[in-house]
Amino acid sequence: MIYFEDGEVRRLLLSLLLLAAWEAGSSQIHYSVQEEAKHGTFVGRIAQDLGLELAELVPRLFRMASKGGGDLLEVNLQNGILFVNSRIDREELCGRSLECSIHLEVIVERPLQVFHVEVEVRDINDNPPIFPRAVKTIRFHESRLLDSRFPLEGASDADIGVNALLSYKLSSSEFFFLDIQTNDELSQSLSLVLRKSLDREETAEINLLLVATDGGKPELTGTVQLLIKVLDVNDNEPTFDQSVYKVQLLENIANGTLVIKLNSSDADEGSNSEIAYSFSGDVSPNIKTKFKIDPGSGEIRTQGQLDYEEMKSYEIQVIAYDHGNPSMSGHCKISVKLVDINDNTPEVSINSLSLPIREDAELGTVIALMKVSDLDSGVNGEVTCTLTHHVPFKLVSTFKNYYSLVLDGTLDRESVASYELVVTARDGGSPSLWATARVSVEVGDVNDNAPVFAQPEYTVFVKENNAPGCHIFTVSARDADAQENARVAYSLVERRVGERALSSYVSVHAESGQVFALQPLDREELELLQFRVSARDAGAPPLGSNVTLQVFVLDENDNAPALLPPQRVARWVGAGQVVAKVRAVDADSGYNAWLSYELQEEAAAAPGGARSAFRVGLYTGEISTTRALDEADAARQRLLVLVKDHGEPALTATATVLLWLEDGGAAPKASSRLVVGPAAAAAEAALVDVHVYLVVAICAVSSLLVLTLLVYTALRCSAPRGEGACVPGPARLVCSSAVGSWSSSPRRRRQRVCSGEGPPKADLMAFSPSLPPGPGSAEERQLSEGEQLGKVSLKFFSILNICYLLCLNDSPGNLHMPRSGPRKGKNTKKKKKKKKKKRKKSIHLYLFVQPLIC
Repeated sequence: MIYFEDGEVRRLLLSLLLLAAWEAGSSQIHYSVQEEAKHGTFVGRIAQDLGLELAELVPRLFRMASKGGGDLLEVNLQNGILFVNSRIDREELCGRSLECSIHLEVIVERPLQVFHVEVEVRDINDNPPIFPRAVKTIRFHESRLLDSRFPLEGASDADIGVNALLSYKLSSSEFFFLDIQTNDELSQSLSLVLRKSLDREETAEINLLLVATDGGKPELTGTVQLLIKVLDVNDNEPTFDQSVYKVQLLENIANGTLVIKLNSSDADEGSNSEIAYSFSGDVSPNIKTKFKIDPGSGEIRTQGQLDYEEMKSYEIQVIAYDHGNPSMSGHCKISVKLVDINDNTPEVSINSLSLPIREDAELGTVIALMKVSDLDSGVNGEVTCTLTHHVPFKLVSTFKNYYSLVLDGTLDRESVASYELVVTARDGGSPSLWATARVSVEVGDVNDNAPVFAQPEYTVFVKENNAPGCHIFTVSARDADAQENARVAYSLVERRVGERALSSYVSVHAESGQVFALQPLDREELELLQFRVSARDAGAPPLGSNVTLQVFVLDENDNAPALLPPQRVARWVGAGQVVAKVRAVDADSGYNAWLSYELQEEAAAAPGGARSAFRVGLYTGEISTTRALDEADAARQRLLVLVKDHGEPALTATATVLLWLEDGGAAPKASSRLVVGPAAAAAEAALVDVHVYLVVAICAVSSLLVLTLLVYTALRCSAPRGEGACVPGPARLVCSSAVGSWSSSPRRRRQRVCSGEGPPKADLMAFSPSLPPGPGSAEERQLSEGEQLGKVSLKFFSILNICYLLCLNDSPGNLHMPRSGPRKGKNTKKKKKKKKKKRKKSIHLYLFVQPLIC
């Protein structure tokens, strides 16, 4: 029987208590259960301890996983109790390790949470001590001295702690007793000690029984039978310098490295002193595969690969025997301890992924659960994890070697649609080893971007009298979102246009954004159609934006001039006097509304082939005399006036003017607008001079404008590229006035004109009101400073142009005044002819200069 001192027992129990306390504090929830517990044995109320309600276990997908534990433990989802599901064998699960726990991972979702539970498996005394052999034969020479020792192989117990503390008892014998020695590592060395000299002739064999008893309750025992044979002759055995040799080796030591060289001596002579070495018969096969011994030299060398993670130490029993007859032997033990090196890289495993993650996810959202491990020990097994830099994620340590990948910043799928994360696990060895794991995080789209048009406003030019259903423009909006959130539908923002709905004029295709004119447009009825188109995506909730379309209706020559009733005047007048004025209006605009007047040939010829006594102003419509009227002229004068516009093709209208000549010597009453005598001639000469001055002023201002633009363009073109000074593009001519602008522009890609006559001419003049452009229009952004200067100058020119036209329209009525009688001389006729020539030259010069300037 083996006894321990009270101090040693207290120290051992204190160590076990400290170890149990450390294990209890190393996990979030700690349970314990005895091995070999029956199925259904209560372990703990895991749902209650984790703070989970029983009703939410199934909806939140409560599940449990264990590393290496299989299905040993299970949870009843009805009551939240953790119970034993199958047989738990501590020795099978943890071997001889002092610590034995089952690590459980409890995972619930909605939201995703993970809990760590540690279940300690307590040892019970279910394994008896076992000896290597049931019968061991020992040979003792009769010449052995008293107190001679023979080492015995002790028993092994698969249990731990008190259950593995063995005590030995030898059956009573007058020749031998059992000696037990405890080394520094709490292991025991057994020796059979000779108490009384042997005499082979008296006792040739001795049978003893060695009993090993563990410290469990109830106690379990194991036995081995010792068969001692007493030998004669060779009475000296080989002896070693020490009974136990201690050696430390690195686990990565090369194959064939010398572990130790044993040296023993024998006091005999001759063959009885020749010693050979071998492993004891009790050595395990694993030791024989890792080490080899030279029988002659006693050198022990490695063979095969040593691995600290597989086996941390080896105890090798060696026998030294001589060549005597019978042979005698000596014994020693070599304790080999392996030193760990950093030869195992960390391992990273991803247990759960919650993907894709919405771009509006809150900070701290758990994306993945990871676990790292390293087979090395000590510092070499301490692992730290890092994540790719400059990403909106971070790693949070939830437990020892357990991490959560959580959101640490805002996400924007339109900027970054996915992230390739690299998790690096690095141990604390020197040099350190590391391993990486890649996690692909896809960002889920939410509807956070409204459709956007390229510009907030578009201008469209459409010829009037277009075909119904004609495509006039296409709007397009881009949505930065994806899938349904990026599917854009177009619609009209309904409003009233006069007394009619907007939808009766235009429509927009919901998918393509094509805008159609549903009916022919009439410029005389509607010059500008302004409306908005809405673009809305299919997200939830949907987002949208609007764009403004300005549709200018271009004029076509589809209206003939309409004549107003002429003023009939019957007077006794002289040559050059205005007797009537034909007034006509044209519903068109621009060139299509510019009217000219002329007398028909049959009306221009007087009876008898004489020259007609009347003429009509080309642009004023004023009817004046070409000569003095006398009694020979018919009392009733019928004039046919042809009025035509400048459209293509030109449209015409005719008016019949009846003039009655009064009889008698009294002169007709003068109109309030008449000027009599030399004052009329002076006024006429002065106004003709004004016409010349206006034309000269217009030419001077235009020349200055062209010179300024040329100098400015040259300076801008000499600047570095990219400033926008010399950017090629379609030419655009704008002649502005106070009420609108005459503009000529070729067809552009974004301005669609519906017409069956082909593309519009580049010199077409279209009158459009001066509306303020949108703040973000492309034309305004591309407008250079030179164009701004040109617009100001052209507006000034337009004002001069209008002033000249007004003077031109009103001058004839003021120049040709009736005289008091038929008196006239040759000088007066010559002066009038010169003045008429000057006025014609002024008009021709104006008509020639105006297109050049525009």
